[in-house]
Amino acid sequence: MLDIVMQCADAKIIGITGHTNPDGDCVSSTLGMWQFLKKAMPQKEIYVFLEKPAPIFSFIAGADSIIFVDHADAIARDKKELVCDVMIVLDTILERTGNAYPYVQRAKKVINIDHHVSNAGEGDVSLVDPKASATAELVYELVTAKPAYRELMDRELAQTLYIGIIHDCGVMQYSNTTPKTLRIVADLVEYGFDFPKLIDETFYERSQVQSKITGKAMQEAFPLLGGAVMAARIDRNTMQEMGAEKKDLSGIVNQLRIIKGVEVAVFAYETEHDVYKFSLRSCGGVDVAKVCCRFGGGGHVRAAGCTLEGDFEASLSQIESEIALQLK
Repeated sequence: MLDIVMQCADAKIIGITGHTNPDGDCVSSTLGMWQFLKKAMPQKEIYVFLEKPAPIFSFIAGADSIIFVDHADAIARDKKELVCDVMIVLDTILERTGNAYPYVQRAKKVINIDHHVSNAGEGDVSLVDPKASATAELVYELVTAKPAYRELMDRELAQTLYIGIIHDCGVMQYSNTTPKTLRIVADLVEYGFDFPKLIDETFYERSQVQSKITGKAMQEAFPLLGGAVMAARIDRNTMQEMGAEKKDLSGIVNQLRIIKGVEVAVFAYETEHDVYKFSLRSCGGVDVAKVCCRFGGGGHVRAAGCTLEGDFEASLSQIESEIALQLK
């Protein structure tokens, strides 16, 4: 197992980052790593570079210390040219770190920690385990690798890692949930945080805007390949009309997935004119990571994504063709 403390021993400045549009696992694994290293190496300068997470994660310790990189020109002036001795990239390949990528490129050493099967193990040092339910699960293993590190686990850190695991496991209902995952979760809840409340507030709870735009997507969803695929999209005009942001689209693809008879759900939203971010979910028979890798994306066997430019119908047709190859 990678010894993250030893890897950072000679560093003065440590950076931590994750992928664009950070989800629960990305937010939790980056902030969980920040919490752990702040305890293990209090003499170090440690920074998290990340796009602004959804408000539901704002209570996590360290969230108020994130250097937001949503816009390159908005990054704090005194941090723009910062060179990290070590940059830890979590839950993604290096190129998907958005406006944090320059920090990755300038870093003297890059450590890549991920659980996506599409990650070939980038960086100077890597820990990629597709069998792990979430990157937060891998952070847990690093934190508990030695008794001295284990002593630094507290209620705050346990809660943070728990959030990452439940979000990538669908509150323990997705196929990536393993007996090992359940043992880890059992250990984490021993620290005494209110886990039912966390599940409600970060996984199930929806704002009125989220509910309305989900309803809009579901109402206009349409079947493909004889009903084996259910697809929906939201364009920029609809988002503007409904006052929705990309964070409000979370969960739509899973609603499509649970329609009876559906093997693959496809949801797309327009990020800019004729540029669509596709999210795919599979019930098991189709490897959607393989589909998305075909278009420069990636992810898991049952959950993956990619971005395509051009006419929506043409882009969807390409994805449909790749899915059809696996359904034969």
